[in-house]
Amino acid sequence: MELYEEKVTGVVESILADYQKGRDIDKMAIFNQPDPQVIREIVHSMLKIIYPGYYRDTNYKVYNMASNLTVWIEDVIYKLTKQVDIVLRYQSGQSGIPGADRIRPQDSGDSFFTGEKTGEPDADSPQEGERQGKASYCASGYGDGSVCAAEQEYLFEEQARSIVLEFCSRIPKLREYLDTDLQATLEGDPAALNKDEIVLSYPGLLATTVNRMAHELFLLDVPLIPRMMTEYAHSVTGIDINPAATIGRYFFMDHGTGIVVGSTTIIGEHVKVYQGVTLGALSTSGGQSLRGTKRHPTIEDHVTIYSGASILGGETVIGRGSVIGSNAFITHSIPEGTRVTIKNQELIYKNGKGELLNELNW
Repeated sequence: MELYEEKVTGVVESILADYQKGRDIDKMAIFNQPDPQVIREIVHSMLKIIYPGYYRDTNYKVYNMASNLTVWIEDVIYKLTKQVDIVLRYQSGQSGIPGADRIRPQDSGDSFFTGEKTGEPDADSPQEGERQGKASYCASGYGDGSVCAAEQEYLFEEQARSIVLEFCSRIPKLREYLDTDLQATLEGDPAALNKDEIVLSYPGLLATTVNRMAHELFLLDVPLIPRMMTEYAHSVTGIDINPAATIGRYFFMDHGTGIVVGSTTIIGEHVKVYQGVTLGALSTSGGQSLRGTKRHPTIEDHVTIYSGASILGGETVIGRGSVIGSNAFITHSIPEGTRVTIKNQELIYKNGKGELLNELNW
């Protein structure tokens, strides 16, 4: 038994030693990056806010729906602010108390989102008092840069608060778009009995919903969290939509499984996509050198793309009103109103003896 325990100890020590090699996979600073479980909780709270009549909280008995919505909205604001704060520090390469100013809001008096002048901060506000207090603390000699640690910490917090409040202010617009997606799904799928069935069971609408909320965070320059949201939806629905993709109103994915939408894809309004469709890049051999370039196609309004089709390339534009047939492979632009189909392949039939058959003798 002692020999076995010695072997176990040896194995444990060898594994622990492997973490000392300084590789990316050896990182252990788990508290300096966003929490996947909390991100999933935020997604579920957002679903309750977006579709309050369909997602319920079993922890509370509902007497006043407005009160429940208030709790859910404040819960999202609180949790998301903490996660955005963490991820901003994470992106800046900081750990613990930040001591550099690589990520910070614009100077006081400027809108963080538009750059427009919004007037001087309220000198009597608690937030401004806190900021000035920390600034005085910096001036007393704490810190070793143009922005000391306490001031930098405050800037991260304020940036996170501003981002999350702006995100939440966009929820009504987000719900407006999702209402059109719900209508498009009902009109596009004769198997749908009603909208309740779609909200409660259709993976396409769920993936679209999560993508639309993640896309708003992407537009607000929040790193990492949007992708965590959409990959969670991907794991649940089998639909992979990059949060950077731009998707217009009345978007409908039928069945959904296997759909891939790349990051620089632009999709217009009233677009219908079936399972297994790829809107992808023509080549990724350039790796990171391709970052920031348009690598994925543009799909104009009122386009239908049937199952298994692949449309590739940043210069590829599918013209308005076109129909792309199943299994088509497209790498160049298609004029508006075009129908693309694949010529029927020759099918060969044989019986159990390996003898050729034709449709006339079987």
